[in-house]
Amino acid sequence: MRIKKDDMVIVITGKDKGKTGKVLKAMPKENRVVVEGVNIQTKHQKQTQKERAEIKHVEGPIDVSNVMFYDDKSKEAVKIGYSFKDGKKVRVNRKTGNVID
Repeated sequence: MRIKKDDMVIVITGKDKGKTGKVLKAMPKENRVVVEGVNIQTKHQKQTQKERAEIKHVEGPIDVSNVMFYDDKSKEAVKIGYSFKDGKKVRVNRKTGNVID
């Protein structure tokens, strides 16, 4: 999976198409990511002795194939590739060749 936590991504398909946000959580085994402000779901919190009942709005996971890395410099979605620099594997922007990590 080429998308990691704290990456800026843009949603390329689905009901939230065009929205950008930071990846809050990456789940490589499920091939999903949780993006800030995308796929908002309603959760009903039951009342307890200490807290009142409330309706919470939380971000749900979306498939990683529905998002692309968002390059802040060029302000567009770009593909990510891998390259070796100084013996280390790093992520690179395929369009410009700039190192991401």
